[in-house]
Amino acid sequence: MSATLSVRWTIAPAIAPRPLINCNRCGGFRPYQCSEKFRVNANGKRIDVWLIYRCAGCDNSWNRTILERCNRRDIEPSLLAALESNDPVLVRRFAFDTTALRNRIGRIEEFPDATVRKELLDGRPECAVALSLELRLDAATSLRLDRLLAGELGISRSKLQAWEERRLLMVDPDGARAWRKPVRDRATIRIDLSGEADRDAIVGAACG
Repeated sequence: MSATLSVRWTIAPAIAPRPLINCNRCGGFRPYQCSEKFRVNANGKRIDVWLIYRCAGCDNSWNRTILERCNRRDIEPSLLAALESNDPVLVRRFAFDTTALRNRIGRIEEFPDATVRKELLDGRPECAVALSLELRLDAATSLRLDRLLAGELGISRSKLQAWEERRLLMVDPDGARAWRKPVRDRATIRIDLSGEADRDAIVGAACG
């Protein structure tokens, strides 16, 4: 039986990024939040699709272009049906696409709030003297790696730093440079707990 406990953490951001837009009603830049609704407009064979956002201050709308002047026959029927029904999975896919939103509008607000689903892959908690954490992202997040680990393992960030300095904790990729950066998809964290007095509590927290 392996002494390393392997656990997959799937991180799902809780709050979609909000574009900062000059609201003509409020008279200044305001955050706009996703309404979770698409607007689909058909003009003959041409389809336009927008994701609707609302000003957090006055409810003024802003339409984010998703498809523009697309021929209906070039759109998969399942995709068009999902757009017309405001499919929540598709809404989330677009709403949490931080890179595309920033490229479209420039300034955005991001939030570190996230939920973490933990899945035991291999090993037995009672026998574990080391952890291997596989990180998966449901969508991009601004949550920093050190904050994620400290919060989910129930330890201080200073302890994380001490582990790293003693080479008891390794991050792949990027190593120590990853600490204060947002969590990366498919990063792997390895922690040697063989001399840790709180091993049982940390292992329990790692498994959820």
